[in-house]
Amino acid sequence: MRAPRREDGERHRAKRSLGQNFLVDASVQRAIVESLGAGPADEVLEIGPGQGALTRHLAGTVRRLVLVELDNDLAPRLKAQYAGDPSVEVVHADILDVPLERVSDDPAALRVIGNIPYNITTPILFSLLERRPRPREIVLMVQREVADRIVAEPGSRAYGALAVGVQTVADAERVLNVARGSFRPVPDVESTVVRIVPHAPPRITPEDETEVRRLTRAAFGQRRKQFQRILRDAYHLAPEAVEALGAGLGVDLRDRPETFSPGQFVALARALEESRRKG
Repeated sequence: MRAPRREDGERHRAKRSLGQNFLVDASVQRAIVESLGAGPADEVLEIGPGQGALTRHLAGTVRRLVLVELDNDLAPRLKAQYAGDPSVEVVHADILDVPLERVSDDPAALRVIGNIPYNITTPILFSLLERRPRPREIVLMVQREVADRIVAEPGSRAYGALAVGVQTVADAERVLNVARGSFRPVPDVESTVVRIVPHAPPRITPEDETEVRRLTRAAFGQRRKQFQRILRDAYHLAPEAVEALGAGLGVDLRDRPETFSPGQFVALARALEESRRKG
């Protein structure tokens, strides 16, 4: 269904309080939608559709499209705009308050897309990744610096808690960089589209995830310290216990946390939990 044009007098003024920057470059809009790979049998959740930049390329091409929009002006406009299309549903709400089960009977098959407010990127991302089941695929426009941190490799300057948190539960990749001039109003930062595909089935348990989060908070809160010092301070381990832990895992805990891969963080978190149970 093609979105009807609005008269100039109906144009929506971007709200700084909601972090609104509207994507106006049609070629970029199409590239983002194409990167999602959604087809006629798919159910898609769009976060923050705004003025419908991505929506217009999705509506009528997928089995069901759910739009979650917080803005009090834009949500009613979207409802009116797509009132004649039964495959499109508009939910006027904050995505952080919307369970995936509310918008889909099969959240594990759901594809998620969005040009989201950059000031709440991390809460939105982890609200999707910390749920069970997780969506099938997530394509988001984020601040370029955040994208760098999501896809960062161990040892790089951008590598940290965000990379570990995402990469222990999903595969992440950069899709395309988007110039500031593609938005109105023009943002102060550069943007990047990332694709995140949660592991299916999950490779670690919910308990593992909790332990990894605890470990990464401790590790990257003191990232200039050696891992052995962090473990002694945060977990109250004796030097001998730390040495035994490193030997058992085959890692050198004199190294700094940013050199450890997501897999090594999982292994270390599991070993710490096992040690705590025994102790």
